[in-house]
Amino acid sequence: MPLHLFLIIGIFAGVLAGLFGVGGGLIIVPALIFFVGYSQATATGTSLVALLMPIGMAGVYAFYAAGKINMTNIKAGLLISLGMFLGNYFGAKIALSMPEYILKRTFCVFLVVVAVRMWMMTMPNIE
Repeated sequence: MPLHLFLIIGIFAGVLAGLFGVGGGLIIVPALIFFVGYSQATATGTSLVALLMPIGMAGVYAFYAAGKINMTNIKAGLLISLGMFLGNYFGAKIALSMPEYILKRTFCVFLVVVAVRMWMMTMPNIE
């Protein structure tokens, strides 16, 4: 898995966190499922690594102890965290430059796109 993909996910999550105040569960977890092929549990655990200090530490330990994440996932989470740090600044600058109604509408569209994509991924494969 190219390491730069994790940094890109982090930057994207950081920009959206700066824009809308969202991150882990809404951005990182679906991105790791869609683009990296992680399972839901591994994506959740890796997202917690990205949010590690101080909130995610207990969750990271629980997922690590259960064998759902490993050192590779921890490295990925740390790269995502770096990307979020960088991207968050730019997302905040963009949000502050937008009229509030545009920001709200953009956020609504984003939520619908994520919800539809997740819904479609959970549909049973009927043959």
